Amino acid sequence: MSKLQNNIEEELEDLKNELENFQAEKERVRAIIGKIGGVPTFHTRLINSIFIIVLVGSVVISFIGGEKIRSLMIETAVIALSVKIIYMVHCQMKVNHFKLWMLSSIEWRLNEIMRHVRGSNKE
Repeated sequence: MSKLQNNIEEELEDLKNELENFQAEKERVRAIIGKIGGVPTFHTRLINSIFIIVLVGSVVISFIGGEKIRSLMIETAVIALSVKIIYMVHCQMKVNHFKLWMLSSIEWRLNEIMRHVRGSNKE
């Protein structure tokens, strides 16, 4: 009975260690994803704030100003939108690069494990 209880305690301890390792790995991945754009940074918030200010300012000035200012403000809003789209594409490219890197790493590790399993089966 005590041998069975020792085995159960060892398995519980192993599971607890695996869970702690998983939690640590999850936090590490979360930090990495946060660095590449998963979590808004001060820089991103600043760009979004400037973008909103430019758009709102353009709309307000176009309503208040005359006909010449209105076309200038519309052009300013279009330029701001274009810059924002370019920035969003840039951020998405960073995320896609990270995904590709992660998938390549997983594939490499799986191939390594498969070679190890095949080698163990041959022995």
